[in-house]
Amino acid sequence: MEPEVKHSAEEVFSTLGLSVTEAITLFYRQVTLCQGLPFSVKIPNAETREAIRQARTGEGLTHYRSVDDLMAEFDSA
Repeated sequence: MEPEVKHSAEEVFSTLGLSVTEAITLFYRQVTLCQGLPFSVKIPNAETREAIRQARTGEGLTHYRSVDDLMAEFDSA
């Protein structure tokens, strides 16, 4: 497992008040109850993959100086 992924997950577990063992037990119980993964697993389509790529690279982002500037754009639409 990638150390970065493991560390990030453990931080979430800690915030939720769960140990790693408790979190894994919870996952296994949910798998058993759902008779499969307790979440959907899908391959993103081309449009979603492109949006993910742009988000990761910061491409095409619009920056605003303030929330008021952002809201002004929506008000004028």
